[in-house]
Amino acid sequence: MTTLPDSHKEVAALSTEELLMRVQILKNDLNAIILAHYYTLPEIQQAADIVGDSLALARAAEKNSADVIVFAGVYFMAETAKILNPGKLVLMPDPGAGCPLADSCPEDEFRAFRQEHPDAIAITYVNSTAAIKALTDIVCTSSNAEHIIRQIPPEQKIIFGPDRNLGSWLSKRTGRDLLLWQGFCYVHDAFSETFMIQAMAMYPGAELIAHPECRDEVLRHASYVGSTKGLLDYTVNSDAKSFIVATEPGILYEMEQRSPGKTFIPAPKDPANPRSVCRQMKQNTLEKMYLGMLNRSPEITIDENLREAALKPIMKMLEMSA
Repeated sequence: MTTLPDSHKEVAALSTEELLMRVQILKNDLNAIILAHYYTLPEIQQAADIVGDSLALARAAEKNSADVIVFAGVYFMAETAKILNPGKLVLMPDPGAGCPLADSCPEDEFRAFRQEHPDAIAITYVNSTAAIKALTDIVCTSSNAEHIIRQIPPEQKIIFGPDRNLGSWLSKRTGRDLLLWQGFCYVHDAFSETFMIQAMAMYPGAELIAHPECRDEVLRHASYVGSTKGLLDYTVNSDAKSFIVATEPGILYEMEQRSPGKTFIPAPKDPANPRSVCRQMKQNTLEKMYLGMLNRSPEITIDENLREAALKPIMKMLEMSA
């Protein structure tokens, strides 16, 4: 039987290949499933059973036969997996990997916002805490938000949060006057029209594609706007040979795997910082994943009353996305 090192010093000395092998050994021993977001490091994506966007990962978390879920993403994602699987051990390589967008919507302030609009329902982006999900009616992702909004009667007022840029894009797409919470994703909000136009001039044959969390000034120049999975699928199916990709550059790894003959250019943040990177996603490392699986810690836990309240709008999302 292989002896697995358990000290930080020993683990730090392992190669990526050795760590990948040992993660697989532990995965089998634990009957675990490893879920990872497209924005994580390439080696994390290599270790994962399923790599996806928020909607795909929520579905994978809901329907699996594993005893243990190892979730490499940011905290709200692992929290959502625990909400869906109260009886399973949910591990996260680095539970300190939070989401500033989710943190921009405090529970007390969002509750007060809802009370100001008692006749409105709340559709809340999955990039939110369990406490905010518990205060909402329907959760959504960037993949299914438009589909969900179009199912709501036109006379019904809708609160949308916490991402104002996504909400603004959805308002334009659906023709609905949404009441927007004023949060934003620092990764996507950092893209500016000025530097995007410069990039398009520098790569005249490349198509600009963008995530709807970007500002409108960027989105209006894009050949395609869509969720992370939507962007990936677009690059596979498009006849274009090169793309300027206005989202977190972690997705470029999967794009290159799917379309090895095409060129993918990360959209520039500014001349000094050519990539707009999610620091929190990059906190997930193979070393942390391995040690977490070895030690069955850190575990994601959630109060049962809060879990039950947050589960209802998540299940409503899954029902409306079927």
